[in-house]
Amino acid sequence: MNPRHIHPWVFMVLIVPFGVVSGYVSVTLAYQLKQAGASVSQIAALVAMGMLPQTWKFFWAPVVDITLTQKRWYILAGILCATGIAAMGWFPATKVGLTALSSVVFLTNLASTVLGMAVESLLAHSTPDELKGHASGWFQAGNLGGGGIGGGLGLFMVERLPAPWMASGIVGGLCFVCCTALALVPTPERPQVNSTIFKSLAATLKDLWQLIRNRSGMLAFILCFLPIGTGAVVFPSIAGEWDASSNTVALITGVLGGVISAVGCIVGGFVCDRMDRKQAYLLFGILQAGAGVAMALMPRSQIMFVVWVSIYTFTSGLAYAAFSAFVLEVIGKGAAATKYNALASLSNMPIYYMTNLDGWAHDRWNSAGMFFMESGLALLSAVLFFGLVKLLLGRRVPAKSDAEN
Repeated sequence: MNPRHIHPWVFMVLIVPFGVVSGYVSVTLAYQLKQAGASVSQIAALVAMGMLPQTWKFFWAPVVDITLTQKRWYILAGILCATGIAAMGWFPATKVGLTALSSVVFLTNLASTVLGMAVESLLAHSTPDELKGHASGWFQAGNLGGGGIGGGLGLFMVERLPAPWMASGIVGGLCFVCCTALALVPTPERPQVNSTIFKSLAATLKDLWQLIRNRSGMLAFILCFLPIGTGAVVFPSIAGEWDASSNTVALITGVLGGVISAVGCIVGGFVCDRMDRKQAYLLFGILQAGAGVAMALMPRSQIMFVVWVSIYTFTSGLAYAAFSAFVLEVIGKGAAATKYNALASLSNMPIYYMTNLDGWAHDRWNSAGMFFMESGLALLSAVLFFGLVKLLLGRRVPAKSDAEN
């Protein structure tokens, strides 16, 4: 099958379970815990626990590159993700149940890392260079749109069904259905020159080293550490301060939020095929910082919650698409899962620490202080990165050709 004949919507469908796991934790469980009396910092800690495997997934990414096919890894991980989401409804979303929920959230997110690696590898091998921005937009639309499904649909059903396990079971089952899209993607051939796992691993690490040595690759690694476009605010935990109802939270941080972020992803991917992708990432991160400042300064009402969460969510879609686009540009093919996740792991570190910092800042100051801190760090990071670009590349803007392997 010719890669040009594979429409990127296929990758959108395949990555949906990855987003659903995140959305169910950050929206459905977060809102339930807030209603049960948990603090913002406790809820943020649970969400951050889900992010923890994402920050270290590089260490097991080579296994996906050198063992089973991407499709087999996807099916295995899809079963575990569906089971994990279903299990989130078996434990009470209360302060007492936090320990058990944290364990389930951690293990389910661990499985989702493998599912994501399989999709990322298929995407890297099946997409021509000139369409990587476009494909990244659809890919991240599935990720963030899946978050809307997991969060909005999950919360909607939890509020209406007799028991939480019914809602989590339905959401988990929907995730497994996404496996059917695998039939539309060819399985990339494994290189035959390395006859042992050790030789395959050595070749994979060599491929990664070549990426690090490249100046554009080095800039990509640095950018991943910076808290730009993280979208780390856990909105369900602060919705009450804007008098937002549970239906509004379910809609705007869930299904409608997923649609808004998905549109942002597709728009961001379109833009990234027409300008420098690292610069696009910075631009979109600055727009998100502006949305955070505006939300802190504007009056607090349900309509303002809807407006500014929507804008913040849209900018998250822009930033996520730009991140995937510049990573795909830098990594090329080869050991795609390892190289993509080396960068993706690092990029999740600022999301992890910003989620915790947001919770800490909220409890220490208030929501306004939380937004000012997050936006200020994003702007400072953008200035720092511009300085590093000048240091490493002079005044020349890095072209796409510089980043190819």
